[in-house]
Amino acid sequence: MYAMVCTRPDIAHAVGVVSRFLSNPGKDHWEAVKWILIYLKGTSKMCLCFGGSKPILEGFTDADMGGDLDGRKSMSRYLFTFAGGAVSWQSELQKCVVLSTTEAEYIAATEACKELLWLKRFLQELGLKQSDYVVYCDSQSALDLSKNTTYHSRTKHIDIHYHGIRDAIENKLLQLKKIHTDNNSSDMLTKVVTKSKLEFCIKAAGMDSR
Repeated sequence: MYAMVCTRPDIAHAVGVVSRFLSNPGKDHWEAVKWILIYLKGTSKMCLCFGGSKPILEGFTDADMGGDLDGRKSMSRYLFTFAGGAVSWQSELQKCVVLSTTEAEYIAATEACKELLWLKRFLQELGLKQSDYVVYCDSQSALDLSKNTTYHSRTKHIDIHYHGIRDAIENKLLQLKKIHTDNNSSDMLTKVVTKSKLEFCIKAAGMDSR
């Protein structure tokens, strides 16, 4: 858990899944934990590296509709990088059951934007500013929902605090932009991915074996 929180975003999804069964683990859960430990041993030299690019803060968000098979809640994910390395990431269950993929992606984007605003203020206190603060999302419908209130009849049941993203965008505090799924580095926090996609996400997060 410590490694996942502090230095290893690549195991966030796996740790998040097995941690749901801490109160009543079974044999399958123990086998999954052992695979995580084997992976960590095989990648023990993997670390976050900074300085490989300009000091720009940017975020990526994604969601997994109904990813929790027990409660049918969706999973929210975000990953923020700065100066080439990951500085903040999260992989957790959403607090409510949603009715569509659009809602799941919208809620995930809202959580990511809340984190971006906090990171933005933190960097500004350090004297670091940039012209645009962007969160990238691979769901066009979630982007449309964040900028257009005409969806009201289909989304009025969503808790009001999730709509804060609209105010932030209208006041130009941040931008929410479309990114192709293949280039979304937060995918490894959302679901099981192929080896090639995991390698892409690890590289995008600024992780390397040195």
